[in-house]
Amino acid sequence: MKAIKWIFRLVLKIFLWFFLISIGLTILYKFVPVPITPLMVIRLAEQASDSEKSMRLYKSWVPMDKISRHAPQAVYAAEDQKFMDHNGFDWEEMEKVWKANKEGKRVRGASTISQQTAKNVFLWPGRNLFRKGLEAYFTFLIELIWGKERIMTVYLNVIEMGEGIYGIEAAAQHNFNKSAEKLNRNEAALIAAVLPNPRRWTPSRPTPYILGRQAWILRQMNNLKQLEMGV
Repeated sequence: MKAIKWIFRLVLKIFLWFFLISIGLTILYKFVPVPITPLMVIRLAEQASDSEKSMRLYKSWVPMDKISRHAPQAVYAAEDQKFMDHNGFDWEEMEKVWKANKEGKRVRGASTISQQTAKNVFLWPGRNLFRKGLEAYFTFLIELIWGKERIMTVYLNVIEMGEGIYGIEAAAQHNFNKSAEKLNRNEAALIAAVLPNPRRWTPSRPTPYILGRQAWILRQMNNLKQLEMGV
């Protein structure tokens, strides 16, 4: 009985500390830049273990008022057109993906910008149920504590945008030799176009497929309601 009580108390303490730390970090990141993410650490470890790769980590945090208004518009159009309306989860799209998977069809995932932000800031890549459960928990937290503008700001600053390149400022500097504040519509759409696989494609050398995605994103940017993010 003593062993069972000890295990119970240990598990209870672990859960309590997890909730305290996770909520505390979420509150902290509402006000301060995210210094580093688990994915950045994983990529650095991969680079260190590969003799053909050099260690590189390019990132520079910029507030929303220093980001071109075209950048949030482009990722909004490309990644999550219901971003302003959902509570972190696109249930309709998730149902479509679930049905498609049941039928054996290969479809792109239904992760929202909020889910991608939660995953990038707090978690590691993966698709198992435990990791997805944590993603749902952190998505709920950032929707509750941060709000849409902060979620978009963090997303644009931590998302992987190339080999060792993270955030819109580093992507703009690396691909177009300019700051994120100076990006035009075409450049912002090109950056958004490569997000499904930023280590395979690059905005500065777009393939015909990426140019096609850019054109589609530009049309969506014209058709969708304007996304106001303090810029």
